[in-house]
This record gives sequence, C-alpha cells and structure tokens, in this order.
Amino acid sequence: MRPHTPSPRARPGRGPVCGSWVPSSRPAEPGLLQDPLYLKLRALGLCFVFLGIFFSPGFRLIAKGVCREMPLARMLRQVAGQMLGSPACGCWMPAPPLRFLGTSPRQIPADASFHSASFSGTDQPRVLITGGLGQLGVGLANFLRKRFGKDSVILSDIRKPPDHIFHSGPFIYSDILDYKNLREIVVNNRITWLFHYSALLSAVGEANVSLARAVNITGLHNVLDVAAEHNLRLFVPSTIGAFGPTSPRNPTPDLCVQRPRTIYGVSKVHAELMGEYYHYRYGLDFRCLRYPGIISADSQPGGGTTDYAVQIFHDAIKSGKFECNLKPSTRLPMMYIDDCLRATLEVMEAPAESLSMRTYNVNAMSFTPEDLAQEVLKHIPEFQITYNVDSVRQAIADSWPMNFDDSNARKDWGWKHDFDLPELVTTMLNFYGSDTRIAQAN
Repeated sequence: MRPHTPSPRARPGRGPVCGSWVPSSRPAEPGLLQDPLYLKLRALGLCFVFLGIFFSPGFRLIAKGVCREMPLARMLRQVAGQMLGSPACGCWMPAPPLRFLGTSPRQIPADASFHSASFSGTDQPRVLITGGLGQLGVGLANFLRKRFGKDSVILSDIRKPPDHIFHSGPFIYSDILDYKNLREIVVNNRITWLFHYSALLSAVGEANVSLARAVNITGLHNVLDVAAEHNLRLFVPSTIGAFGPTSPRNPTPDLCVQRPRTIYGVSKVHAELMGEYYHYRYGLDFRCLRYPGIISADSQPGGGTTDYAVQIFHDAIKSGKFECNLKPSTRLPMMYIDDCLRATLEVMEAPAESLSMRTYNVNAMSFTPEDLAQEVLKHIPEFQITYNVDSVRQAIADSWPMNFDDSNARKDWGWKHDFDLPELVTTMLNFYGSDTRIAQAN
C-alpha cells in the first residue's frame, strides 16, 4: 500500500480518517501508518482521552443526543469502529439503552419505561413518609413499624420533631421542594415504598395560595419523578376536597365530575391525574385513596374544614363547651384514624391485578355537627355546643360530598371499616378523659 501523503491544505498533525479529523500531537511517520500495533495503541490512547470526556459535564450533551452529529461525536464513532474492527465511516454502533430520567430532575424522555419493584411475602419494604409530622404521618409511622419493624420506616419533615417522636424511630430532615435532597434520601436508605403526606390543607391553603401551590403541586412533581426513577411504590392521599359543587354529593362515586374550588382540592385532582398518568405512561406503581374527614385522638387539628370533629372532643373534656364553625346540618363523610391507616396499608399491599383503578373512595360514616353533639351528650350530659359559622369553611364544606360511595374499594380489595359513630365517640372520649385524669394527677 502506498503511504498516504497529506494534501497541501491539510494542517500539520492531522490526517483524514473517512472524511473526519483525528487529533494528534505531531504528524505520524508514513511507515507507522501501516503498522497495526501503532494504530491499535493510538486508538487505545484516544479511548482513554474520550473516557474522560464521557465522565465530564459535556457527556450530558452527548447523552441527550445534542452532539450526535458534531465532530466530537464523529470522532467517537471512528474510534469505536477501530476498536471493534468495524467500519468507522459514519456508521453509528448501536449501544444498550441507558435507564435514566435525564440531566434535569424533571426531564423524562419520550421512550422512558419504568417497572415497579415487586415484593414477595418475605420481603420487607423500606418506607419513607414525607410530611410526617402532620395529622396522619406519626400514626402511620407507628402503625407500619409494628408491621415491618422500627428501622424499616423513616419519618421525615422540615420541622423539628418532639422528643417522643424523635426517639420512637428513624427521623430525618426532608424538603420535598429540594429534588436532590429527596433523591439522596431514597438512594441512601434504599427506599422501596413512599407515602407522600406533605401538603397544605384546605383552610390553610386558601390563606396562602402561593405556598400551597408550591408544596402541593411542585413538591408532588419531585416525588413522582423520584418514585418513577427508582421504581418505588408510591402512595399519595387524596380527599373529599377533590370534588366541587357540581359533583354528585350523596353519594359521590369514584368517577364523576370534579371541579373543586380550593387550591387544596385542585392540587389533589392534579395529584390523582398525574399519578395515573405516570402509571399508564411509565409503569409507576401509584396508589391513591380519597380520604374523608379523619378523626384522630393523638394529633392536633391541622387547619382542615373537618377539624371541628376533632376539636369538639378536646373542648368537651376540658370545658364542657364547644363552638362549632360549621352549620349544625352540614353533613360530611368521616373516618376514625385506625380505619384510615388500615385502609392505607391494605391498598398498598393489594395485588396490582386486583386494582381496577388507581384512585379509590374510602368511607366509614357520615354525620353532621348536630349528630356528633348528640352522641357526645350521651357521655357528658352537661356538654353544650354553640355555632359561630365561618363563611369560608362553610362554603368549602357545602361544595364537598355528603357521603362517599366506596363500593369499588370494598369489591376490589376487600375494604371494610370497623368504627361507626358510637364507637368513634366512645374511643375519643376515653382517650381524652384518661389524658385529663393523668394530667390532673400529675
């Protein structure tokens, strides 16, 4: 073979390889260009150079395909062709697909596909609860720790926990608006289940719409992306607030018109639809329950419209009087927290093939403030209730369901509640009564 002679227009130190330039520190001797060993060593040296490029920030552009037809990409193709013994003349060698979401935390390629992790009967999930210091987070953590072990359930929030919560099990700082922080927690703790409870509730959200929009919507997007990227089973609670005045109210089925008029309700409809979209588009194992008003003995009211049904027990024991901010005839669906936590675990453990939908109504009872007061009077005859209606909360309550149709949950995964109104009132008064007697003794 006749040695190649560079053309007069060729710059020193460069030689044509299939029409592309290959950099060199100095021109090679003509005889060396025929030496196979020299060519292999030269190609190997270039590979080391380009490995550095692959692990540099510039690799992100290559991963996105931005540089696919730039000179650098063409050089990479040529080196790959030399090393693999295949033609390097613009022929792109196929490579196995990379499984990543993209350089942006919220950038998912059109052809992405995710598959949720499956759990056998002996596998123990590694659980993260966001917004863990709210009304439901602490109770859920205690409930799940009894089932899966203390160290398998991590509670998180942006607030400092009380001592008894901090010492009851793992607790970490987690800001759902910080994608990197959330992702590190999931990776470092090998999380497999995520319960996303961070949200501003109805009345509080109306007082600070911009914050509610950030926490309830932007935070949700971060959680969805992390869950999809790391194959998590994701639970996001929804609410009776996801319905509006044009929805059927008595009963309200799983599938119907939803036009809420609060930022809390709008964000929950958004969460339902985004979760279902990620399930059908990316295979995310998304599960959601629309909670009624939740009544809990061991947590303080958190600014919701149904919180009167918790505060009434505090005040009945403490002073024998209660001022209600809703009309006496305002009927809303309700549930005791033990039923709520059990329903949450049951839907998370339900086989995927048993779920005919990804968002379910769940219900236990439905009552008015007047109904609740009458039941309290059976235990505290001197109890008195008065009404000072809050127009904002009343308007919210009037747009919500009066009763939930949860027949699909009962049919698909065997949901069944334990607490009706009489059992609820007895349980709550016993809890607060015992706490009061202990406080008086101390």
